Amino acid sequence: MSDSNAAGTPPWWRGGVIYQIYPRSFQDSNADGIGDLRGAIVRLPYLADLGVEAIWLSPFFKSPMKDFGYDVSDYRDVDPIFGTLEDFDALVAAAHDHGLKMLIDQVMSHCSDRHPWFVESRASRDNPRADWFVWADAKPDGTPPNNWLSVFGGSAWEWDTRRGQYYLHNFLVEQPDLNFHNPAVLEATLANLRFWLDRGVDGFRLDAVNFCFHDALLRDNPPHAEPAYNPAHNAATPYAWQRHVYDKSRPDNLGLLRRIRQLLNQYPGTTAIGEISDDDSLLRIAEYTSGGDKLPMAYSFDLLGPRCDARFLHSVIERFEAAVGDGWACWALSNHDVPRTATRWPAPAGVATEAWLHLIFTLELCMRGSPCLYQGEELGLSEVTLPFEALQDPFGIRMWPEVHSRDGCRTPMVWDGARPHGGFSDGPRTWLPVAPEHLARAAQAQQADPASLLNRYRNTLAWRRSHPVLRHGTMELLPADDAVLAFVRRNSDSDPERGRALLCAFNLSSRTAHYTLPATCRAAALDVAHPLPASALSGQTLVLPPCGAAFATI
Repeated sequence: MSDSNAAGTPPWWRGGVIYQIYPRSFQDSNADGIGDLRGAIVRLPYLADLGVEAIWLSPFFKSPMKDFGYDVSDYRDVDPIFGTLEDFDALVAAAHDHGLKMLIDQVMSHCSDRHPWFVESRASRDNPRADWFVWADAKPDGTPPNNWLSVFGGSAWEWDTRRGQYYLHNFLVEQPDLNFHNPAVLEATLANLRFWLDRGVDGFRLDAVNFCFHDALLRDNPPHAEPAYNPAHNAATPYAWQRHVYDKSRPDNLGLLRRIRQLLNQYPGTTAIGEISDDDSLLRIAEYTSGGDKLPMAYSFDLLGPRCDARFLHSVIERFEAAVGDGWACWALSNHDVPRTATRWPAPAGVATEAWLHLIFTLELCMRGSPCLYQGEELGLSEVTLPFEALQDPFGIRMWPEVHSRDGCRTPMVWDGARPHGGFSDGPRTWLPVAPEHLARAAQAQQADPASLLNRYRNTLAWRRSHPVLRHGTMELLPADDAVLAFVRRNSDSDPERGRALLCAFNLSSRTAHYTLPATCRAAALDVAHPLPASALSGQTLVLPPCGAAFATI
């Protein structure tokens, strides 16, 4: 099964740039302090002008909001705080009018404990949905069935007095895990996906997609010899102390992914992105996206941690390229679960934040895969430190003060620094406070400044569109270096415009770097069209200024 259409052209999502909207914090239209669907419609021209191709809309479904929409109580309706189904239909239509694709979150592995499915399931051991969730008896001493842990800390099992059994929750207690070993659960999930496809969405971002199946024998996870590096798991909890071989990423999951792909194939032009957090997420992406019969693409947390040095990035790309085959990645440097890039990856000493953020955004756009930009990154927003009394994030509240709350990356967008709440809301208060330090970076002021970070991002997106090889070409890493990450993007297509090979080199240090190209890489004149600090080519040696980049046809 091919990912190309009948004419051989890769689909839009293969290399398309995606923009994540966290709706609670994007734009409030009714002055209640919470962003909503009608607010998102107002800001679509901004996104179209920015130059992205698709929107990923985080959850807007009915929910008790214990985890702000990732605990769904009705998969087929809009929570009133965000609007109505009619508002959603209007958003999809407006996005399409602006040439934007619409992807929405789907939370399949778990739901809210207030979902009618779970309410029925917990009522007895013999009702029609008794085995729609993962229930298990206690051990003889009353302890949980095994040693599985919750991502949010503590045991992944919660005792339920109605059934006299434990139920599984990989996340919050209020987020019971569905039992995909029951075929009825799979069919109900696919029906929910079809509901939204019929309403015109262009695809899905599948939350925690590798958590759907568990080991039916409920075997204990073995310990790690040493905790695995995974930015998705916080060091303050013992979750990383286990090898997660039985509670997620089970072989059964591949059948689920094939069924999802079969459904997507019935709706031409649609796609899905799987969120993967695993002991080896890059290998899991390769497994889940290879062969053209499972997920179109997936992303991991490998670039959402604290490391951003050249050798680390080289190792991530090297491991992925060695494993991925015909699979496809969606690369994100930030999202609603991790500290913002400007804070998590601070600029090297002596380098301006704007220059640094521009460099790494350009790097993201040049990697093989589909880039995903989180709202506010194009403004250079920093992580916000909130007082305990302002926190909303259940994980942040529970782990305070050792773990910084996810609220720090979820504060409202700033549109106009001269208006109350930065133009996000006309109400008296907002669900999270607008950071005063963000006001100077508001979109309106940056749009008027040709040298602003926002306009640099816009220009860089336009520059990428002029180099089709960055969207579709292969990726060949050049030798690793302490300061420079370099690779060649190459397209084997016979079309001369698409067949050009492009050398890309990035100096991630605060010093001038000299990088010698291998003899097999003969660079022509440098491409000076890109608005980054100018580099030079002396024979086979690139001379890159601090946080500079070089691009050349080879």
